[in-house]
Amino acid sequence: MKKITILFLFISILLSCDSIRVSSDFNQNIDFSNLKTYAFSKQGVDKVKINDIDKKRILKAIDVELYNKGFRKSSINPDFIINFFTKTNQKVNYYPSNNYYGSMVQSPYAGVDHYAGSWYLNSYNHNEGVLFIDVVESKKNELVWKGIGKGYIYTDNEDKKSEKISEMVGKILLQFPPSRN
Repeated sequence: MKKITILFLFISILLSCDSIRVSSDFNQNIDFSNLKTYAFSKQGVDKVKINDIDKKRILKAIDVELYNKGFRKSSINPDFIINFFTKTNQKVNYYPSNNYYGSMVQSPYAGVDHYAGSWYLNSYNHNEGVLFIDVVESKKNELVWKGIGKGYIYTDNEDKKSEKISEMVGKILLQFPPSRN
């Protein structure tokens, strides 16, 4: 039973490294059905402290998601402005390990078995990327919706990186526009 619990813990840790967690908040006094067109905040996008290639990946992913939701990009009098920024959090993950030293023991149920000695925790560091997407109502210049996505972005494989950025943007914008309950 102890081995099953440890195995489950190990698998949970591995899967949690690959997941994207999202959350959002919005102004409940806004009627989002009136929002039809959007533009990006050039000043805001220029201030984002990531390379231009990743900026373009994020912008493209946002464009695709909003287009699929029926919104249209407009540089002339848009209903809302999209801004985004990023942050990196240093994370430490722990996982159990066994030194596999021990002695042979006689089990009345299974015969001779190898007894594993001591268990200990290994750790590794990684960076968690955080993407914030803000929707600002352009007439009042008021923040009306904010989405946040957190997850590990692969940096060694550009195809996986693009895919992960699109996935993160998609999961964040899945909550936009918010539904009235």
